[in-house]
Parts: sequence; structure tokens; C-alpha cells
Amino acid sequence: MKEKVLMAMSGGIDSSVAALLLLEQGYELVGVTFRTYDSISTACMEKEKGCCNVDALFEAKRLAEQLGFEHHILDVRKEFEDKVIDDFVAEYLEGRTPNPCVRCNSYIKWGLLLDMAREYGCQKIATGHYAQVINHKDRYFLRKGTDTGKDQTYFLWTLTQENLAATLFPLGKMTKQEVRDFAAAHGYVSLSKKRESQEICFIPDNDYRQFLEERVEDYKTRFPAGDFVDREGRVLGKHSGYPNYTIGQRKGLGIALGYPAYVLEVQPTLNRVVLGHKEDLNQMSCYIDQVNMMKYAQIPEDLLLTVRVRYRSQGAAARLSHTDEGLLCTFLAPVDAITPGQSAVFYEGDDLVGGGIIR
Repeated sequence: MKEKVLMAMSGGIDSSVAALLLLEQGYELVGVTFRTYDSISTACMEKEKGCCNVDALFEAKRLAEQLGFEHHILDVRKEFEDKVIDDFVAEYLEGRTPNPCVRCNSYIKWGLLLDMAREYGCQKIATGHYAQVINHKDRYFLRKGTDTGKDQTYFLWTLTQENLAATLFPLGKMTKQEVRDFAAAHGYVSLSKKRESQEICFIPDNDYRQFLEERVEDYKTRFPAGDFVDREGRVLGKHSGYPNYTIGQRKGLGIALGYPAYVLEVQPTLNRVVLGHKEDLNQMSCYIDQVNMMKYAQIPEDLLLTVRVRYRSQGAAARLSHTDEGLLCTFLAPVDAITPGQSAVFYEGDDLVGGGIIR
């Protein structure tokens, strides 16, 4: 009897090729595509873009019909609003910088896929992520995808043992070029050339400040101009509202100091934004909250890890330790622009040990 898999389909090349591969491997598929949001940004009223727009929904459905398996569109706009968009807005208003893709994976994709899988009699779920699931010594964990330039494990650190045990990642051992070649070889030439979006799906114009202004009632009144200050608290000029700034930001500050200035800190209660030199961004440690462990149930003592504090970082050597104030990550060398609200994800080689949210 064929094993039945619930295939999450975005309409893009990765999930489409993942579906093709699973069919070739003999799985029975049921496709599902999420309807997550309606764009409210004035910059994209004419045509929605991104990974979850209406065109993508029907592209996924067409592919499923061509390949001969059933497909469902699941309207999760309410859940997406509550769990992802509302958190995104709240975090910026607290002076933090959120990572909505992490929450979407945890609360929407895997949060709902397992329930749907049971409803449709599926034993597994699958997505087009570039990652690998490993089972070793009764623990499931992620290993980086073979294509390290496309590896997506950083966004998947919240997945539980139950999630991982039920998950297939057909693209884990493939490169992006191999995926494109596979699509073209199977007659999907236009799909193989499809451009990828690098933007947050619900902010397709990539302007989160405009999104906040349109989303938050009386935004400019509630979050007025305040002071730019240096590390000693000396006033340097005026900012346009603290939610408009993130740690490490250099462009768009609207202030000339005679040297390249960077945002070092956002202080919501004081309505201040601290500026300084690039080297002032360096830190040796940070605290991590909401920790999820993967490879080990507990953090091994004195284990030297590589910790990534942003998606595009290569990571830096660090050790984790439990303190009275929480989980402390101590780096062996300074790391720049450690940003509250972003994910800190720790690796042992290519294996994902765990992750959490930077305090």
C-alpha cells in the first residue's frame, strides 16, 4: 500500500518539484495550499505578489490536476492574522525586529498541516524546503540542505519532535540548479525559469514601515518623532518614530554626523534611537528565550557550537550556558548587530541543535 503524503504547495518551483519527486518515489499525494493574507498595502493594490497570492493558489491547483492528485485550498487568513501579522506589528512597536517566517512555519504550516494530514488519512507531510530530517538515537533533528546557499534550516528551528517525525523534505539533497533542471526535463520549462520572491509575503513592496503606518491606527500620533542619541545619551538629532528603525540600520536615518552612523539600540519607553559607529555594534553575548531543542534533549555542557543570529550570517563560535537570567550565548569573538526579536539558531557542524529568540 502506498504511503499517503500531504504535500504543501505554494505554486512555486520548489514545492512543485518536491511533488514530482514524491510521485516518482511511489507516494500517494494530497495537495494543500494556504490562503494566508489579503494585501492591504497601497503599493500592491493593483496586483498582489509574493508566495501566497491568488495566482499562486491556482498554479498549485493546476499542477495537482495535471499530476492527477486531489488538491485543497485552505483559508487560514484569520490564523495568519492572529499568529503572524499581529505578532509582527507588536514586535516592532516594542522596538524589536521579528522574523515572521519562523512563526509562520511553527503556527501555520506545521501547526495546521499535521491536523490536515490526519483528516485526509496521510501518514506524512512534505514541503519544498531545502533541509534534511535526521533520526539518530531516538531524536529527530534537522541537517542543513546540500545547497548551503539555499539552506532553510534557520527558519525551521521551532519544529518539534512530532513535527519532524512526520516530515519529508524531498529537496534536501538537491541544489537549486538541479531543481530547475529537473523541472525543465519534466516539461515545466516556464516553471524552471520562475523568479523567486525574497520579500516577506505580506509585505510584497518590502516596506515594513509603510505597512505599519497603514496597519496601526493613529500610527504617527502614537509613535511620534523623538531623539537620536549617542551611547552617552547626548542628543544628535530627531528620528521619525522608533518603530521605523532596526539594529544595524545605516541607510535612511536622515541624519548627517560626519561619519557613517548605525542604529545601536531602540529604546521604546524613552522614544529614543541610539546611534554609533559600526564597531559599536559588536557584542560578546546575548540571552535567548523560547528555546526549542532538536538534536539533544538538553544542551551538552561545554559543547562548542556555531550560532547564527540572522539568516544570511555564516555563524560564529559560541557556548551556551544556563544562568539565573536565562540561557546565555557567549561568543568566542565579537558579533555585530545582535538584534532582539530575531532568531539565534545553533548548529553542531551541519546539524541543527536548537534555537530561540534573542532577548
